Amino acid sequence: MKQKKLFDDQIIIITGASGFIGSGVVRYLNDKNLSNLVLVDDLKNEKWKNLVGKSFLDIIQKEDLFEFLEGRENEIEAIIHLGACSSTICTDENYLLENNYKFSQKLAEYALSNDQRFVYASSAATYGDGSLGFSDDETLLEKLRPINMYAYSKQLFDLWAKKENLLDKMVGLKYFNVFGPNEYHKGPMASMILKMMHKVEKEGSLTLFKSNDPTNFKDGEQKRDFIYVKDAVKMTCSLIEEAFEDVSGIFNIGSGIATTWNDLAKALFKALKKPVKIKYIDMPKELNKQYQNFTKADMTKFNKLFKGDFKTTNIEDAIEDYVQNYLLEDKRW
Repeated sequence: MKQKKLFDDQIIIITGASGFIGSGVVRYLNDKNLSNLVLVDDLKNEKWKNLVGKSFLDIIQKEDLFEFLEGRENEIEAIIHLGACSSTICTDENYLLENNYKFSQKLAEYALSNDQRFVYASSAATYGDGSLGFSDDETLLEKLRPINMYAYSKQLFDLWAKKENLLDKMVGLKYFNVFGPNEYHKGPMASMILKMMHKVEKEGSLTLFKSNDPTNFKDGEQKRDFIYVKDAVKMTCSLIEEAFEDVSGIFNIGSGIATTWNDLAKALFKALKKPVKIKYIDMPKELNKQYQNFTKADMTKFNKLFKGDFKTTNIEDAIEDYVQNYLLEDKRW
């Protein structure tokens, strides 16, 4: 039987550790008095700022990971694999294939062959246009139809894990619309909250897309499942804790609540203590074809683990915390 050393002297590997969710995972584990962490990432685009003030054993480049792992098989308890190219507009399909699929295969094989906990980031983007719903039931994986190469690269790994009968030995996480501190480096891929705040501060108003389906959604009433990064991180880290060591499969990481863009915007204006001024503009034709008017994570499986006791931060409180304690102060978490 595997010796229980989790959260003692064993190493936890975190890939993508200087990124948005990854750096939050480091913060969360540090707050649990854990610093036996080996971080895997590059520090370009000022991602190093997300690690300032955090404690860890070492930080290494992705290219050096497997050399580092050699001979340390018995020292490592868990791998949290968050590193990936997350751009939905990346046009280098071969890079996405190698980085998000092939590398993940190799790392999963290493972890499972050495009886190490393996938690990896899949993506809610694998659900495609949402017409098949947002259930994390693994029996539905083959039916999903991603609409960009990033999502397809994530689905390929999910399908490989299922085909190889490995989903009962690892945990995959499908993150929905995560927002919050430490996303400054993401540029075009940053959350709309960050983008909208800059516009409100500069112009005093913001624009939302008019509905492309006015029968079912009025302007600004299109809905998304938004989840605060602090909640997403807590959910992620809970799945390497001893209480859930036998939990496996794919889980949605979302709030389970569909919030309208109008409500999101109003919460932002409130956090900034500014009057609500929203304008609506026509949706670009190229976006119209793939625009999702509704997303809502089915959280049945995750909630069952916690017997319904896990509560995510409501949208107003989350945006207020993000704006007041991080964005306006230019601080990291």
